[in-house]
Amino acid sequence: MHTATDPSSTSLRIALIGTRGIPAAYGGFETAVEEVGRRLVERGHRVLVYGRDAGTAGDVHLGMRRVTLPAVRQKALETLSHTALSTMHAVTRARPDAAFVFNAANSPFLPLLRARRIPVALHMDGLEWRRSKWGPRGKAYYRSAESFGVRQADAIIADAPGIADYYEHQFGVGSEMIRYGAPLLDEAPTDGIRERGLEPGGYHLVVARFEPENHVREIVEGYAASAATKPLVVVGSAPYAAEYTADIDRIAAADPRIHLLGAVYDQELLDALYHHAFTYLHGHSVGGTNPSLLRAMGAGTAVIAFDVGFNREVLDGQGWYFAGPSGVAAAVDAAEADASAVETTGLRLRDRAAEAFSWDDVAAAYEDLAVRLVAGESIHPHARRARRADTEWPG
Repeated sequence: MHTATDPSSTSLRIALIGTRGIPAAYGGFETAVEEVGRRLVERGHRVLVYGRDAGTAGDVHLGMRRVTLPAVRQKALETLSHTALSTMHAVTRARPDAAFVFNAANSPFLPLLRARRIPVALHMDGLEWRRSKWGPRGKAYYRSAESFGVRQADAIIADAPGIADYYEHQFGVGSEMIRYGAPLLDEAPTDGIRERGLEPGGYHLVVARFEPENHVREIVEGYAASAATKPLVVVGSAPYAAEYTADIDRIAAADPRIHLLGAVYDQELLDALYHHAFTYLHGHSVGGTNPSLLRAMGAGTAVIAFDVGFNREVLDGQGWYFAGPSGVAAAVDAAEADASAVETTGLRLRDRAAEAFSWDDVAAAYEDLAVRLVAGESIHPHARRARRADTEWPG
């Protein structure tokens, strides 16, 4: 563990690179950038956020300066092409005091930043090479990028204890364990859900991209086999997985209890969906601390989660768990049979979110790390020779 540095007299220029940008409307990285960046601004720092979509937010959003640059709109190249342009802008024009780069895939650009004496921390995200959407080349690239990132970064960021354990086991390198935050929600309007034929506490909810490792198909299949009387509302889409989406559509078409809403980017409606759900079903299995799970917890909603260590750790073992469709059916039926347990679990998860997943604490950790990086702290002298272990990580 590092000793916190007092940043009170330090104003830094901090660049956040490698995401779709702000305002946040897509995923966990974008939410983290927005929530952390705005708080860094409030603490007196100048924050530069690189993004891909200009939108209508203007050049400044919540005090953060936005730089919008193009990207090749192709799955394998979108992130890398945009990060390449962002890095070039950072080293030639912005010259920040410190940079945070998100996504291990972007590690090839770290040497450019360090060559200009811009210290850089790399947020490693989850174990991307385990995602089934990547073919053999994609998986090999992500494993290679992980190794390269460990050897090139001044610091690596893990968002869950399991991810930190992974890098310690595989490379013998310590990481900065910085969580995501959970938005706390005590109330939400009901107009949006009622317009969609839903009632508060009267439906189960799924919010996820339609990808195999998020187990949306298994959730829908398991729910269809259940005796549930409350409908299942599914929020999400799959820009690169037409066949997988077709399977979900087929199951839903045969069961009138299943409502497919598609992608929802209306923040107020999403908040209402989380807050008024009877349970939230979480099928993510690859990442560390998942933002959609935190949103459900912060909304005080009971959770039925895929049974993997990451989810159990975040939930502190509370809620219901499943490993396949039959487990989904059993969990949904058990929850509907015990409404008091559902209410109690939701309240406990809300308390867990408030205690362990505070955005203020997350922003303070990013600030402390930035100050230490600027002061010269770096894992690079040790990690530059790191090699992947011969044995696979047991997690």
